Amino acid sequence: MDSYLPIGRLKGRNIKDRASLINAALGREKADLVIKGAKVYNPFTGAFQKGDLAVAGGRVAGLGSYEGKETYDAQGGFLIAGFIDSHVHLESSMTGPTEFAKTLSTFGTTTVIADPHEIANVAGTTGLKWLIEATEDLPINVFIMAPSCVPATHLERGGATLDAPDINELLKHHRVLGLAEMMNFPGVLASDPGVLAKLSLAALIDGHSPGTTGPSLAAYVGAGISTDHECISVIDAQERLALGQRILMRQGTAAKNLLDLLPAVNSHNSRFFHLATDDHHAQDLVREGSINHLVALAVEARPNDLTSILNMATLNPALHYDLRDLGALVPGYFADMALYPDLENFKPTAVWQRGNLVAQFGRSLWSKPPANTDSFRHTVTLGQLTLDSLKVPAIGPNIRVIGVVPGQIVTEHLIETPTSSRGFYQADGPNDLAKLAVWDRYGSKKPPSVGFIRGLGLGFGAVGATVSHDSHNLVVAGVDDNDMLLCAGHLEKIGGGLALALNGQILGSLALPLGGLMSEMTMEETVRELEKLSASGRMLGFKDDFDPFMTLAFMSLPVIPKLKLTANGLVDVLAFKIVETVF
Repeated sequence: MDSYLPIGRLKGRNIKDRASLINAALGREKADLVIKGAKVYNPFTGAFQKGDLAVAGGRVAGLGSYEGKETYDAQGGFLIAGFIDSHVHLESSMTGPTEFAKTLSTFGTTTVIADPHEIANVAGTTGLKWLIEATEDLPINVFIMAPSCVPATHLERGGATLDAPDINELLKHHRVLGLAEMMNFPGVLASDPGVLAKLSLAALIDGHSPGTTGPSLAAYVGAGISTDHECISVIDAQERLALGQRILMRQGTAAKNLLDLLPAVNSHNSRFFHLATDDHHAQDLVREGSINHLVALAVEARPNDLTSILNMATLNPALHYDLRDLGALVPGYFADMALYPDLENFKPTAVWQRGNLVAQFGRSLWSKPPANTDSFRHTVTLGQLTLDSLKVPAIGPNIRVIGVVPGQIVTEHLIETPTSSRGFYQADGPNDLAKLAVWDRYGSKKPPSVGFIRGLGLGFGAVGATVSHDSHNLVVAGVDDNDMLLCAGHLEKIGGGLALALNGQILGSLALPLGGLMSEMTMEETVRELEKLSASGRMLGFKDDFDPFMTLAFMSLPVIPKLKLTANGLVDVLAFKIVETVF
């Protein structure tokens, strides 16, 4: 099997490999694999072709009438190149890379463009080296964009810092394609020397500029940033397209933008659109699927645009990220593909990676032990947990409140006058106003930053997590201070994860000992534990269709408007500065 080759379709292949491919294509020798009776999608023509697909040396040899050492009867099914997720944080699945890859392969996603800035924020280059090693020889191709913002901005602090020299070393790896989402758009616009040094390192640079428009957006794009996955409206997409950016239409757990953006797609511009999940929790991944779910949603909404939609999931991202071996089933390309019985549900019956059957009927056929993780298992160290640290003195008439926006990771900047008692502002469960606290979990032992949040639907107790983008500090929301402290202490004890508390007891928790981000269990076991947490969450007031942990995870990210809480304090993202909760 060829090694990962991000550039050059036939680069690095020896004479024997080329000869085998030629001989199989001409029928001089049997192909390694022949898939008979399929309708094969060709993204270059937009048509399905009938015939036998021949595979030799892990690559497509030809389509016609072939004999193979191994045959597979497609029974008239639709054979499509493996789907590509253009932007994903695999750590957000809350499982290790092996379980993540096995699950994606069952849904026909055979390639991901991963931004591992979650583990980078926790464990720096140590975590990144582990992840690169852990994603070798999996049933999917994992290409990596080097994290550009660790930490995301100077307004938060995490477990590590990546500077330009660190990124330059990462870019030497053959699976690291470029620079991941440049979230520090204020730094770009200010021509910050450190930011410019990072931008100078790569030709491929992904973007992240929610709310940016006009001359500011032009300046940001002009810095060399070629994609955006933060569009939430047609207007957003159209403005970025007009400036030459590719649009990654996102549909994950917290942010669901695909259907809102589809009207921006037309026959002329569709080649500049890709599909991405960004952050996808284990439950949603298992229940919905991966890129196949996005394709199914898009086809249902736009049934006459099948060709454009399939290309968004295959050839478009392959061309943009210079993955010239992927995205189509034509001679010389890798035989990464999935067989679908219909073009509506997009649930594959068989999936191949480089001609090897890796999943069938929704079950992974892959087995590989996970990589060693001893180097970053103990990453949660808090200071003394006291009730006084959670008190918010009522020293002014108003408070700033983070307002949750359903289905989005942006927030509102609300101004309210809450109830006070004994000189301190209080949470108000019945009226959906909770306290929010963020602890630096990396050994500073400082007291938490404390603010307020509206719209979580938390009526009782507390909910906490160490999955908190992007620095992944420990964040707890609650309407009872004692339960908030209980959550924090429990998460420190189990090495990070998710937890719920009510009336002085831990209702449930999920340990995520790998950097406080990922479980060591299988995907199925992780999902079962998450389902138990969801059931317990209803006791706190959460609705069935709401994931409090995914929403909570973005309440500390100070590059997503409008108001966020970090370990450094409350951040007005549009003003790009720390502000007081009480004023």
